[in-house]
Amino acid sequence: MNKLPGKILKAPEYFLTQKDIQSVKLKDIQGRRDFISKAFTAAAAVTASAAAVAQSAAEGDPNILNLPAHATGLGQGVASPGYGKPSQFEANLQRRQSPGLTQTTQASVSFAPLQSLFGIVTPSGLHFERHHQGWWDIDPTKHRFMVNGLVNTPKVFTMDDLMRLPSVSRFHFIECGANTGMEWGNVAVPTVQYTHGMLSCSEFTGVPLITILEHCGADLKAGQFVLAEGGDGSSMTRTIPMSLIKSGEVMVAYGQNGEMLRPENGYPLRLVVPGVQGVSWVKYLRRIELGDKPYGTKDEAIHYIDLMPDGSHRQYSGIQECKSVVTTPSGGQALLDKGFYNITGLAWSGRGAVKKVDVSVDGGANWKPARLESPVLSKCLTRFNLDWVWDGQPCIIQSRATDDTGFVQPTIKQLREVRGTRSIYHNNAIQSWLVQESGEVKNVQVA
Repeated sequence: MNKLPGKILKAPEYFLTQKDIQSVKLKDIQGRRDFISKAFTAAAAVTASAAAVAQSAAEGDPNILNLPAHATGLGQGVASPGYGKPSQFEANLQRRQSPGLTQTTQASVSFAPLQSLFGIVTPSGLHFERHHQGWWDIDPTKHRFMVNGLVNTPKVFTMDDLMRLPSVSRFHFIECGANTGMEWGNVAVPTVQYTHGMLSCSEFTGVPLITILEHCGADLKAGQFVLAEGGDGSSMTRTIPMSLIKSGEVMVAYGQNGEMLRPENGYPLRLVVPGVQGVSWVKYLRRIELGDKPYGTKDEAIHYIDLMPDGSHRQYSGIQECKSVVTTPSGGQALLDKGFYNITGLAWSGRGAVKKVDVSVDGGANWKPARLESPVLSKCLTRFNLDWVWDGQPCIIQSRATDDTGFVQPTIKQLREVRGTRSIYHNNAIQSWLVQESGEVKNVQVA
């Protein structure tokens, strides 16, 4: 069996330009197929070019024999530009909106390119987005943060006030409650960017919310919940239980990955609620109110509730349960050779740390333990890898995560038995990727 490294053709998104995206007919299914087909054609051209290079190598690779410009000339100077940017050759690595998902980009989602990322940290510029009325670049000198309710001393803080308080920095994932939501009933989207891309992980810096509440003389006995209110036009408001806040994990954050938050991620201030769905991580945070009962706001009484099979709605189900996904090989990619491949992916749990990840290449009949790459942190993404030799035969690749509470990621069948097929939120089912004999990888569901 060939144990030499195989070759992977990247997913179509990597080859798409803005012109390609604009060419999609949002309501034309065939147009969507043509769109993806065009992307594969472009990818094939790149592959053909690589094959030509390999052939010329036998005669002497000109990229070795002829010195390139960067080996003979003078490069660009320091601080040009003053803020570094990715290479021009990585220009198509982008977060992307799913064509036709929403009617307006101001109330929509962009998906992170999980298939092309390394490690566990999402670059701030590729962090997924979920906006309810668009994003804003707010002047931090004019932003104010208020604390009121069951506190002895209601206060208003400036950004300078907050940044003088004791701070912490921690790595955490954030996942939209609707991540993988399009897959409840059937296979809906082709690649991992669209199935699981409402997921990112960053190092956040800020002040524990409990510190601020204590500073205001909070009544920690009577106060059982807080209302978090955002400053954008959608008036995003969410109830957070004090049990989470008293743990010290919930923070009022101004920093992300070593710098200030990006505007589309809530600059200058957002709430960080580790392990809880992203809607509770209120952006442009302007107010915290301490109360004695849940607030039942529009974004938790009408939206972000779980439709159950009996027609009832489950409310306040914010915890993101244990979940994982293989990012390579994954949908839209293609294996070009038999041989060795590194199966890699991400695992996470809103209840703690990932304890183990098992990987199957036969649709769940047999499982092998994957390597968990350090660091393995609580309520944070964990990278896993598994060595694999593809023999050229069709196979189904899956991953199954277990967290340190003992919770095991369910199959789609197990999840549907409890939740039905008409839900939107909290789909943490095992993801299946079919590797066809041609090497093309497709999104499938295994009963």
